[in-house]
Amino acid sequence: MLDKDIINQLKGIFADFATPVTLVVSGVAENEATREMIEFAEDFASASEALSMKTRYLDTPEGAPVLSILKEEKPTGISFCGIPNGHEFTSLILAVLNAAGLGKNLPDETLSKRIKALKGPVKTSVFVSLSCTNCPEVVQSLNIIALLNPEYSNMMVDGAQAPEMVSKYNIQSVPTVYVGDRMISAGRASLGELVSKLEEIFGSQTPDEGDAGGVKEYDAVVAGGGPAGASAAIYLARKGLRTAVVAGRIGGQVKDTMEIENLISVPLTTGPELASDLRSHLMEYDVDIFDNRQIISSDIVGSLKKIETDGGEIFISPVLVIATGASWRKLNIPGEDEYIGRGVAFCTHCDGPFYAGKRVAVVGGGNSGVEAAIELAGICTHVDLFEFLDELKADEVLQRRLADLPTVDVHLSTALVGIEGDGSNVTGIKARNRKTGEESSYDVQGVFVQIGLTPNSDIFAGQISVNDRNEIITDRSGRTSATGVYAAGDVTDVPYKQIVIAMGEGASAALSAVEDRMRGFV
Repeated sequence: MLDKDIINQLKGIFADFATPVTLVVSGVAENEATREMIEFAEDFASASEALSMKTRYLDTPEGAPVLSILKEEKPTGISFCGIPNGHEFTSLILAVLNAAGLGKNLPDETLSKRIKALKGPVKTSVFVSLSCTNCPEVVQSLNIIALLNPEYSNMMVDGAQAPEMVSKYNIQSVPTVYVGDRMISAGRASLGELVSKLEEIFGSQTPDEGDAGGVKEYDAVVAGGGPAGASAAIYLARKGLRTAVVAGRIGGQVKDTMEIENLISVPLTTGPELASDLRSHLMEYDVDIFDNRQIISSDIVGSLKKIETDGGEIFISPVLVIATGASWRKLNIPGEDEYIGRGVAFCTHCDGPFYAGKRVAVVGGGNSGVEAAIELAGICTHVDLFEFLDELKADEVLQRRLADLPTVDVHLSTALVGIEGDGSNVTGIKARNRKTGEESSYDVQGVFVQIGLTPNSDIFAGQISVNDRNEIITDRSGRTSATGVYAAGDVTDVPYKQIVIAMGEGASAALSAVEDRMRGFV
């Protein structure tokens, strides 16, 4: 099942592994999938003497073999329905390492306390595709929660290996997380976002006195961990400022990008690789990283800037660099929220295969929208592309490719006004021609929203100047309207949203802060 090169790599990873961990395969004896899972587990376990495997022949309710992880013969709460190959192979490796406390993605003390305080019992199931690039983060996050909180368990479900479950839960998007018959999350989500969601739904134990996040004081705080935030933090630390990075995740939106070919001097990299490199670079300096945090309030008007996170932590500093980036923009029309994960999607790579042989709509005529239409035209019977403006904004080369596709119709000067469904699935959309006012209906089964990004500036609303797009207004050096507050990257009014530009803007904002500090302005 695993080739020799992979097994040798595993032996290197587990060279110093000493904690007894057992891989337990459960499944029907005569099932070919069970035999393949057993072979896979045997090969994996051969990488270390501390690893072993067992087989239990029994019917599984999932209709597919299940691989469970035991630590010192005790359940960890982690299991995989279907062989965790592809992108989920890393999830299995990390689950084994984390069970022994050796993983590099384990949360810090404050977040760990929040996880341990979650009320249960709760059993999560996360449906994935092995080719999905967003799925591993959700799987790994829920696995961590299961490891730290005995009231929680998590099962990764490969939809291709469990078609009955996919049909039962009407899965049309990955990753999708269920607790029982209730969908609690669809699409990309970080560990911090999932913890917040679980706290909201199931509640949390009252922390003991002294367990709250507390107040943390720094010379400078950077809000955001993408290219701009990482660059700012590195420059601040290099100038001797004790610096903290407070972020949802290191890498930000970059982590969702699969191919990056315009980062000068790096011919080709991926978002996850760049995010990992950003973290490694940050760790070379005196920078404290507080990721998996959501900033819930801010006070940036006075001489000391304060931001508070969902974990109760308060960060105080005279210097704040805002690099909170941007998020996928939504249509904000009737039916959109109701059918997210059930016909409304944002990632063609992950969710496109669910719509093979169906008619779909793509909203947005920029590069991402046209690329999505081209990709979907290869698997869908028909694609309707809707653009609000009078012309497409995508690169000319993409528009030429689109024009050659006979199964794609382009609708210019048209706005979607509603998404319709039968309570379970999307069944159609309504669109209005902006010039004539005429409304039309289209029988589509999927809607892919590709209308760009919106700046994450709301948490600072009313305290800082923004433009009509809610982008933070900065001068050429990254200074904002608030003394001691600087901004960089996609959250600002900088015209070109590019990684290399964000990195430069982050450096500029940090150097401006250092200069203002030396002159006594902050």
